Amino acid sequence: MRLYPEEELYREMSFISYYFHWSEEDVLGLEHVTRRRWCGEISRINESLNPSKEKKEKSILDMQPTRLF
Repeated sequence: MRLYPEEELYREMSFISYYFHWSEEDVLGLEHVTRRRWCGEISRINESLNPSKEKKEKSILDMQPTRLF
């Protein structure tokens, strides 16, 4: 069994919680596929509200993992 990287989980949770104001419990209750779908939908909304050739805000799905420690 392969576990989902913890930093990716926190990034997705933060992204959804920030835009939808959902609780940690609500976001953790989502299936992985559903959580990724919401991240994609939020990213598309951001892109449509900020149309620009130079992206000001990246899609969370385009972001590379970062190390916190």
